[in-house]
Amino acid sequence: MVLQAKDIRKSFGDNDILRGISLEVERGELISIIGPSGCGKSTFLRCLNFLEHPDAGDVRIEDVGLTSPRHWHRRDEAQAHRLRAHVGMVFQSFNLFPHRSVLENVMMAPVHVKKMDHEAARRIACELLKKVGLAAVKDRYPDRLSGGQKQRAAIARALAMRPSVMLYDEPTSALDPELSEEVLSVMRALDEEGMTQLVVTHDMRFARAASDRVLYLEEGKIVESGDPDVMFANPREARTRRFLRTLLS
Repeated sequence: MVLQAKDIRKSFGDNDILRGISLEVERGELISIIGPSGCGKSTFLRCLNFLEHPDAGDVRIEDVGLTSPRHWHRRDEAQAHRLRAHVGMVFQSFNLFPHRSVLENVMMAPVHVKKMDHEAARRIACELLKKVGLAAVKDRYPDRLSGGQKQRAAIARALAMRPSVMLYDEPTSALDPELSEEVLSVMRALDEEGMTQLVVTHDMRFARAASDRVLYLEEGKIVESGDPDVMFANPREARTRRFLRTLLS
């Protein structure tokens, strides 16, 4: 098991966003997380690497575990930093540095976080950009890339840290179908290579075709989890059926 989350809870004021989510992820799984807007999908993803501090719960990735403390201390942030070293995160809005080339964006974390030799980081970055189909545009700046190219560059940047788990928060929601397919094809290729991936998505076609498992969230809880073909053809729960019927119609 590469990732384990137990009883993750998060509130904003009086609004309970996550109401005790537990999840175990095996190495190499691709899991799609679906559900209505505002159900806590993105918050849960951000709690897994403590970009959002859960109010309660435990997270373990590889051999690094952290229980959400009542009061956050420096030692907790240091442990969160060790946990994040195992995680790559890809956001909806790309978050590339506009004043850096694609190659420099991918090189930054290995050089500045892992203190990797500059030439070694460059070699790895070039390999990753080739993997995601961006070798020909490595010297361009983000404003000269399409949305699909920006998101593939963001994936390469996350992979540069050699993560055990990749987390994606709506990676294709800002893209048209053709550009979305560019990104999804990279994620499928990573799945074939054995990368563990959790994807928050509204792309039901991808969730059904590419996932090993689908989680349906509603009101901060996992309502249903299972094989995508079963989930989409004959979900057990009425709430899942209602959501899929509305979305797919």
